[in-house]
Amino acid sequence: MSTVFITGIGRGIGKVLAQKFLEQGHEVYGTSTSGTTDLENKSLHCFKLDLGSAESIRSCIEEIKETGVTFELLINNAGILLDEEETSLISDLLRQTLEVNLIGTSDFTERMVPLMERGGHIVMLSSSAGSIERTGNVASRFPSQYPAYKISKAALNMYMRTLALRLREREITVSSVHPGWARTDMGGEDASFSPEEAAETVYKLATSRPETGQFWNSEGKLPW
Repeated sequence: MSTVFITGIGRGIGKVLAQKFLEQGHEVYGTSTSGTTDLENKSLHCFKLDLGSAESIRSCIEEIKETGVTFELLINNAGILLDEEETSLISDLLRQTLEVNLIGTSDFTERMVPLMERGGHIVMLSSSAGSIERTGNVASRFPSQYPAYKISKAALNMYMRTLALRLREREITVSSVHPGWARTDMGGEDASFSPEEAAETVYKLATSRPETGQFWNSEGKLPW
């Protein structure tokens, strides 16, 4: 069984995903902003991480290094949505969103890359909201809402693409995945999918060997 690292296991999709990997016999390392989780398992290890703080990222990585563990899977699940009800771009909310969803996530990932095993898989939880082609089209849900969040996920997809190119020689697959609009604290009660269904989409992609540098959902590739 593999050794998996998942950010944001304190709640929502991350929590369900951690439970799924544990049930399948994997060793799971994860993070929450408090450094704790109410999941209980001898194969679970939780670290404190605030992706909005460079110091927190450095401290977390040092604690991870002290374990001497290397990882087959890294799933960047943690993220924020601050402008859900907004249709105009608010600069302060954009800065805060990018700090976590892009800068913090990429900083943490770069520091984790040396701890990844050859042939491993790095997964970014993105969103179809970050698809430039889909944004604003007739089928798009909430076409003009949460612009900061959409920008952050589009940027995260580009980071994923550039990282995939860099890590080809180490045969590390890098992917983005849209788990579906899930009924979590972020997604709300009206969302289409349960956290379990969303986590299953992520799990299936993470444990497979897809084409590197691509953007996926449960049905296949998503457009950029």
